[in-house]
Amino acid sequence: MPPCRTALIYSPLFGNFSYGPDHPFKLQRNILTFELMSAYNLLDLPNMHIRGCEPASDELLLTFHDDAYISRLKEFSSSDEARADFRFGLGDADCPVFKGLFDCAALGAGATFEAVRVVEEEGFDIAFNLTGGWHHAHRSKASGFSYLNDAAVAINWLVARGRRVLYLDIDAHHGDGVQEAFYETDKVLTLSIHESGIYFYPGTGFENEIGEGDGTGYSVNVPLLAHTDDAVYMKAFDELAYPLIAAFNPDIIVTQIGADTFRTDPLTNLEITTNCYCAILEKIKRLKIPWVALGGGGYDQINTARAWTIAWAIMNGVELNPRLPPAFVEKIDMMGYKNRVLLDAVHWAAEPERSLALASVEKSIKLLRKTIFPGIIGRYGDTTR
Repeated sequence: MPPCRTALIYSPLFGNFSYGPDHPFKLQRNILTFELMSAYNLLDLPNMHIRGCEPASDELLLTFHDDAYISRLKEFSSSDEARADFRFGLGDADCPVFKGLFDCAALGAGATFEAVRVVEEEGFDIAFNLTGGWHHAHRSKASGFSYLNDAAVAINWLVARGRRVLYLDIDAHHGDGVQEAFYETDKVLTLSIHESGIYFYPGTGFENEIGEGDGTGYSVNVPLLAHTDDAVYMKAFDELAYPLIAAFNPDIIVTQIGADTFRTDPLTNLEITTNCYCAILEKIKRLKIPWVALGGGGYDQINTARAWTIAWAIMNGVELNPRLPPAFVEKIDMMGYKNRVLLDAVHWAAEPERSLALASVEKSIKLLRKTIFPGIIGRYGDTTR
């Protein structure tokens, strides 16, 4: 069997933008990830390509976003003047206004479009855009650090070409903007496994959000309680997500692989490690379905660099030394990070929180098998690859 052809979509221009020194979303994590990939010699593999990107066109953006919203983004992007328009979600603590914000967001959307394009038109098996995954952006509103919904825009392009798409979101936050985009269609199955909206942003993503009209049964949400660990998370993935993916049998899989599920992330409350993260990505790869991966969340920069380097290695079938390369350790040591290893130790959450998390997942499994499985499994069959 020939090795996978992979594409890494990357632009150093993302280093030119900043949400502000005190904002938790650091675009510089992409540069750190690129440097760790380089330290592991993952950027000159025989069957991989590094591709640049161009900003997404207005025509492409308007397949999801409202014209008035795009116009306001451009207006606010043109100067350093402090401004806000809360009707469009612009100018609050989460979505600050800064010079070049539209250029930054359009470049991110363009990178995701390039990822789906090389898979769709050039026959790449896998493409990875580190800077993608801004899954909270709505049609006419910025939200959750997200200004343009790159996944929704790119998936719209695929659907227009007659493709059925599986969108899998393993970020700690519910992919609400992507769900909104495809809530009424059966051409896209959106599947989000995330920390529960009962107490956690964005306050959505419950089991009863299953789509409407033609899309009924094509939105699937698995809310997780705080302290969900690897074993509990894998139970949700193995018993719900994986059989639905196999049954739906999409033409292409688009994943948002945020690293904010990790137990040391400063903004979230899950207790995932690299063990669970690796297992999920390896299972996705084994499906042998064309695959586009988008970065997403991650608010500990070293966690994010480790996670996405691991992801790129899995995509390319490379096993990495569990010790971080000495040159990279030297660099991050000067930044105040004391990490020395790539992989996390096996971790179990403490009781009684773990039992509560497990009981919640078992309840979700029971409910979704009753409400979702008959439609998806019944229509497409319980197939495996």
